[in-house]
Amino acid sequence: MNKPVVAVVGRPNVGKSTLFNVLAGERIAIVKDTPGVTRDRIYADASWLDREFTLIDTGGIEPDSKDIILSQMREQAQIAIDTADVILFLTDVRQGLVDADEKVADLLRRSGKPVILVVNKVDNFDKFMPDVYEFYNLGIGEPHPVSASSMLGIGDMLDEAVRHFPEQTDGEQEDGRPRIAVIGKPNVGKSSLVNRLLGENRVIVSEIAGTTRDAIDTAIRSNGEEYIFIDTAGLRRKSKIKEDLERYSIIRAVTAVERADVVILMIDATEGVTEQDAKIAGIAHERGKGILIAVNKWDAIEKDNKTVARHTEDIRRVLSFMPYAEIMFISARTGQRTGKIFEMIDMVIANNAMRIATGVLNEIVSEAVAMQQPPSDKGKRLKIYYATQAGVKPPTFVVFVNDKKLMHFSYVRYLENRIREAFGFRGTSLKFIIRERKGE
Repeated sequence: MNKPVVAVVGRPNVGKSTLFNVLAGERIAIVKDTPGVTRDRIYADASWLDREFTLIDTGGIEPDSKDIILSQMREQAQIAIDTADVILFLTDVRQGLVDADEKVADLLRRSGKPVILVVNKVDNFDKFMPDVYEFYNLGIGEPHPVSASSMLGIGDMLDEAVRHFPEQTDGEQEDGRPRIAVIGKPNVGKSSLVNRLLGENRVIVSEIAGTTRDAIDTAIRSNGEEYIFIDTAGLRRKSKIKEDLERYSIIRAVTAVERADVVILMIDATEGVTEQDAKIAGIAHERGKGILIAVNKWDAIEKDNKTVARHTEDIRRVLSFMPYAEIMFISARTGQRTGKIFEMIDMVIANNAMRIATGVLNEIVSEAVAMQQPPSDKGKRLKIYYATQAGVKPPTFVVFVNDKKLMHFSYVRYLENRIREAFGFRGTSLKFIIRERKGE
């Protein structure tokens, strides 16, 4: 259900980006078109054997001063401690053990999180193993020699990481309460919204330990139903983290979205929608979550009869990859329209889990084909044999055709629009898998 999170921590030039790319494999290339997000290479989906996980690069730091390196290393380590299930602490056999390594190792050791000590650039095990043993002095367990560039020792390192992945408990599987992640840039009002919803619903808060990390989740009851709001309050050390604000908020969003059924993306009405919002929204879109956009601080905006239309147009333009997302204009401070949020959450959850009977689906597809002829190339025309829904969360459709190459993106979008016209699916992305069927 929830993917474990693996964070990579280490000094500059120890090979973090090389290891990150090796572990991420081709997945970064596959998702390269996701707006704004994966280009930053802050996170990627990865897998080892039968286990999938989210890989996080806690950050490139390249300052000149050694003092600054040490302080930023501590921030990196703290990000990993806050968000990860397993930490890969990368060191460099050629540079040897340095003061910054020891300071960060101390912080990681006291965190109680599983830490895999990785000694990189061991291109020749016979030659470098005596130098690897020096890293036992860090006191965080056995050093794992690897060469990220030569892909040596990677399997043993991942075997050790997977061994520490949390097991899914029966209780977690049976917990059917909807999980809501409130994400957005720092200071957009995420905590204020959760506090407002708490206050309005007069519930005794139960603090539930996060299933796979240390986040505290909040249970809120509305109209007899209980919802779990995932803690994305964000930056606990605001004063320390300046240039890494964007990176940290994205990392927090990734780990929260991974566990959520519905994501509320909060946008600051006084700032308008930004590219940073697009990056954070892309995380939820990419993972097929139900999405609700809450434009907060609406009470602080001077309005005329075109204000809503202008803001909506801006949001649709910047977040053009998710035209299905529902938009609300709220004020967490005054409570304006916050009472409708649970109604919207319920609608998005229902749509994200909606199933369409195969017969009904194929009627819609046949009508769509009759209204707009499928594309052709060099005299060969696309034939759509039939479609079926293969899954939910997000609703996933398999379309069987005579030639996948003829199924242009624009025609998939056309079919999606026809299906949305017929069934709604407001607030959720739709996924299409195109398969060939020969001999028809």
